[in-house]
Amino acid sequence: MKFQVKVIGHGSEALSFLNDPDNSFFILFNEDAPEELAEISVLHTKSEVYEVPAVGDTMKIAGKEFIITAVGVEAPYTLREMGHCTINFTGGAEAALPGCIMLAGCDKVTEEDLQAGTEISIY
Repeated sequence: MKFQVKVIGHGSEALSFLNDPDNSFFILFNEDAPEELAEISVLHTKSEVYEVPAVGDTMKIAGKEFIITAVGVEAPYTLREMGHCTINFTGGAEAALPGCIMLAGCDKVTEEDLQAGTEISIY
């Protein structure tokens, strides 16, 4: 296991990007995110990053598995320091932004999947 956390909640604007057919994503942040960032983030318990996420790894969200297709240059650092990155479901070999982890998979993550108690892991 490279990373494993539980969702504790989310800000009022955090899930509004999930349903965008062209750019579905959510922002992940530790539970102690600044208030202005917490409003747009899915908040989770703190955890160590035991190993840097890499292309080909699996990210599991609420039991749904996705393959990591790209990791932005800043994502390993921000994930380790603040539990922060953008989880983007559009796939592709290049990260959309430096702090993105790009995923590909058949399932769709829904608002119900990102409620308190949901487990997110990378392995």
